Amino acid sequence: MSDDVEARLDRLEARVAELEGRGKPPHAAPSGGTVTYQGDVHLHGDVEWSIGYSPDAILELSVARTAEVLAALGHPVRLRIVRTLLRGPANASNLQEAVELGSTGQVYHHLKALGSAGVVEQHARGEFRISARKVVPLLVSMLAAADISGEVASPPVRANV
Repeated sequence: MSDDVEARLDRLEARVAELEGRGKPPHAAPSGGTVTYQGDVHLHGDVEWSIGYSPDAILELSVARTAEVLAALGHPVRLRIVRTLLRGPANASNLQEAVELGSTGQVYHHLKALGSAGVVEQHARGEFRISARKVVPLLVSMLAAADISGEVASPPVRANV
């Protein structure tokens, strides 16, 4: 499936989900609140994404799967690979140059971890990419990490503790 068709399909699915759940995010618990994120991104193609979950449902998600994704993204070289691929598909040689590695073997080592975690996929012969469905979640993950580290200014938090 072409990138354009896949992106259009993802946008359509997101719109249908929004219309079906308007006023009540999916998996929302009546008393637990909702955690949401969304994006309208124009990097390598156009992507719109919106999702909402109850905090309780988030805390019940697979620890192993979540840890695998966070570990894959937690390595500086892998994060640079992801940042490069968010701008568009690339082959191992392009990635080697972009992230300044000594060999394509090192690139493939990191791509294997990213692929295993479901972050990166091999699209065409020798070409790697980030699927349109994962663009906004990855950007949100990077923004959330920067927010946690204090790198970006966060809005004030109102807490009733």
